[in-house]
This record gives sequence, C-alpha cells and structure tokens, in this order.
Amino acid sequence: MTVTYDSASQRQSDDVRAVWPAIKKGLRTRCPKCGTGSLFNGFLKVNDTCGHCGEELHHHRADDFPPYVTMVIVGHIIVFAMLHMEMAYEVQPMFYLWTMVPAAIILSTLMMRPVKGAIVGLQWANRMHGFARQPVGADGI
Repeated sequence: MTVTYDSASQRQSDDVRAVWPAIKKGLRTRCPKCGTGSLFNGFLKVNDTCGHCGEELHHHRADDFPPYVTMVIVGHIIVFAMLHMEMAYEVQPMFYLWTMVPAAIILSTLMMRPVKGAIVGLQWANRMHGFARQPVGADGI
C-alpha cells in the first residue's frame, strides 16, 4: 500500500523547525511558526489557527504537563525563599502563611501561559501529535 501526502502538508514538513526558537516564541505566547500571531484565545485556550500565518494549532496536546512544570518551578522558588529566610532570620510560621501562599498563587498564575506556550512550541517543533504531515488516504495506519 502506498501512502501519498497532500502538497501543502508535504511543503510544511520539508521546512526545518528549530526547537529553541519555537519554545522562545511559545514563552512569549506567540505562534511557534511565525512568532507574530497570538497563541491564546483566552487565559489557556489555544487558538485553532494562527491569525497571522494560518498555522493550525489545534493539534496540541499539552494536557497536564504545563501545570506540572509550573508547580516544579514555583515549588523550587518558594522552597528556596523559605530556606533562605529560615537560615538568615527568625521567622514566625504565620509569616510563611501570609507571604508564601499568595506568592505561590501569583507565581503560578503568571507562569502558566508562558509555560503552556513553550510546551505547544516544543510539540510544534518536534512535529508531535498532529503537527506532523498527515497522510492522505492512509486511514491512520
């Protein structure tokens, strides 16, 4: 059985997709292909297509990975800050409650969009999921 590819996706697959530039564009919440169009349509809703270059973005499967990455980064920041304060000063436990909990919430909220954008950029650059060229008539086999 021969598999053919439609010309648009064949051209798209022939171009080189550098990983780090795509991740950087995603961190700026921009389209991983052109870097101009907006990646998001809401707080975390990825646009189906780029408004500038028309690249299809609905293929992404970021799922639970952005929250995990965000929790790891924010957790390291919060633990470092708490350890530093504990070693340098005498800190009351309530101080941590009033400072570290809001800091964790604010940092997580601020980091979620850029982290998700970076992951969508990584998936796009590596042709993961539907970002690869799609065979015509292969019925997924």
